[in-house]
Amino acid sequence: MAHYVIGDVQGCFDELQLLLKKIDFNYGCDTLWLTGDIVNRGPKSLATIRFVMLHDDCIQTVLGNHDLHLLAVAFGEGRVRKGDTIDDILQAIDKKILLDWLRRQPLMIRKDKYLLVHAGLLPQWSANEALSLASDVEIAISGSAYRKVFANMYGNKPARYRPELQGMDRLRLIMNVMTRMRIITDRNKLDFDFKSTYEDIPEGLCAWFDAKNRRHIDHTVIFGHWSALGLYQKNNVICLDTGALWGGALTALNLDSGEIIQVPSLNGGIPLK
Repeated sequence: MAHYVIGDVQGCFDELQLLLKKIDFNYGCDTLWLTGDIVNRGPKSLATIRFVMLHDDCIQTVLGNHDLHLLAVAFGEGRVRKGDTIDDILQAIDKKILLDWLRRQPLMIRKDKYLLVHAGLLPQWSANEALSLASDVEIAISGSAYRKVFANMYGNKPARYRPELQGMDRLRLIMNVMTRMRIITDRNKLDFDFKSTYEDIPEGLCAWFDAKNRRHIDHTVIFGHWSALGLYQKNNVICLDTGALWGGALTALNLDSGEIIQVPSLNGGIPLK
């Protein structure tokens, strides 16, 4: 029995199948985590979400920003954007089943000393606190008032977490941290504009995982979202978004052995080493 983690798929279904074949994934024995963003921008979002749902006895995914965007659009609370490739899901005969399954997926998972989240965690959050905050969002979007959440999900404010935050401000901040964050200020304020490489981080800002006094440092955080960062393993964080969508590679990590396995993007580009 092996436990794997695979980075952002984003509708790159064919690469996912090639990677599962390459690691010889055993559906009756092995388990798999996905870092979120299983849909959108890639060519086969419908096939991907159907596949993950079909195998949710051994495959678990956290929600990413593109997954939340799909839900908001599908429930009439968001608009299709340029470059979106979610029409096949929105028109699918099993649309309701897929969407109801998706909104029941977690924002964060913990197993032993590993934490799985799409984008990251604020340094002032312990593992237990982060799980509790994620649970608040999960309850809201899986419950009867989910439309209200999606109607108020978009936006960059508030950009700093305060324990006294309430209502949608609180939920929006949690979702933005866990599905959109890359860099922060020295006061742990989110910066939403930066999407470039680690080396290009502006002065006065830092990657969320480089912040001082991270209270979850006793766990290893596995995440995706930051394709320009690429494969990154340092200081108890592992980024597995290696840009399969953008001509890079789709990456798997064997949590038991530490082995990294990749397949190149079928959209062209140079496979990452």
